[in-house]
Amino acid sequence: MDDLFEQYKSYLLFELNLTPNSVDAYTRDVRRYLDYLQRIGVQSALDAKPSHVHRLVQLLSELGLSANSLARNISSIRGFYRFLIGENLTAKDPTQHIDRPKLARRLPSVLTYDEVKSLAEIPDTSTGLGLRNRAMIETIYASGLRISELLSLQLKSVYFDQNVLRVFGKGRKERLVPISDKALGWIKRYLDEARPALDKRRQSQGILFLNNRGTAMSRMGFWKILDQCIQTAGIRKDIHPHTFRHSFATHLLENGADLRAVQEMLGHADISTTQIYTHLDRSFLQQEYKTYHPRG
Repeated sequence: MDDLFEQYKSYLLFELNLTPNSVDAYTRDVRRYLDYLQRIGVQSALDAKPSHVHRLVQLLSELGLSANSLARNISSIRGFYRFLIGENLTAKDPTQHIDRPKLARRLPSVLTYDEVKSLAEIPDTSTGLGLRNRAMIETIYASGLRISELLSLQLKSVYFDQNVLRVFGKGRKERLVPISDKALGWIKRYLDEARPALDKRRQSQGILFLNNRGTAMSRMGFWKILDQCIQTAGIRKDIHPHTFRHSFATHLLENGADLRAVQEMLGHADISTTQIYTHLDRSFLQQEYKTYHPRG
């Protein structure tokens, strides 16, 4: 498959004369597709079936890839097979009857990186509550946590020296999630400058992010904070706490992160049941995170 990939890349560069950005986008999508085929035991792209392409698109959708990016992935793979057919290497195109997935229309809104940045900069960090709010927004985007996972984080869950969070997801399943230096910096400021005042009654039970009564924040409490930031930033999208999780996954995947790495960071139990993934070494996850996350 490596030989076919290199031939296709040369075709894009020297025959179609595409821009470097276009070549990068197409080859990144095709490389992901070929890696996926190998992991499920398909040794050659010439042996792939429509069901293989459809399942990859489904996986990318479940991980939160935007509708436009899903369409581009299909186009990239289709272009690859048209090249193979044109070179008389195959007569079969497994993408022939695969259209833009209908489920793409139901994908939730995804924030751009600039929108995430503008939301994070809304809280007034000269106040204790503003500092807490900034730290929460930075954390949920930097780690792709579910809102329940963010609100249940404990002080002992943050490993500053290893740049990871210890998270308990659905079914109390534990995972270690990379987190950026930037987000850890805001957590550190919050711990030093704001949390002691919030925890003056000593009722926190070790919870990291506290409300103004010194106890764990509710989902509604975080939603109100987020809604105020959305209104102030003037962003007109259907945004909710889970939007940060989808944005986290989308930004990693669109920048070229390994599909398995994103699955592992998100803790997607439903995807792992497909049995096409293997457990990844944490050093690999951290490298993928640092390389491809906008704030990594």
